[in-house]
Amino acid sequence: MKIVLDLKVVVDTNVFVSGVFFSGPPYQILEAWQSGEFELVASQDILDEYLRVGEILELEHPEIDLKPILNFVLEHVTIYRPLPIKEPVCEDPDDDKFFACALASGSKVIISGDKHLLKVSGFQGIEVFKPRDFVARYLD
Repeated sequence: MKIVLDLKVVVDTNVFVSGVFFSGPPYQILEAWQSGEFELVASQDILDEYLRVGEILELEHPEIDLKPILNFVLEHVTIYRPLPIKEPVCEDPDDDKFFACALASGSKVIISGDKHLLKVSGFQGIEVFKPRDFVARYLD
């Protein structure tokens, strides 16, 4: 997979799962990653959350088989061991894993619609983009 943009991106769980199950900007983002337009980075915690949430949605949408996309992710994602963050960054401490991964990977971009993540955009130079804004800035 050839990377077109020299860009490492952390994708939050809701964006990832929305891209698998629905159309719209999250789907466009996953398509762009699959075609090599940027590098997707994650930590094991993030991958575990993708799987957990995906399995829940798979029960609600049995017509969608999550295994092929998860296998593709496991083969093509770059996994980083997250750096510890001394002080909580987000109001929801569970969201800190996305910043920890971004810091470990050197990524300056997180894609999320989560208000807790969006609220702290700019933390240590890491921008949090809503999916539509990421598409407009990097993919259009």
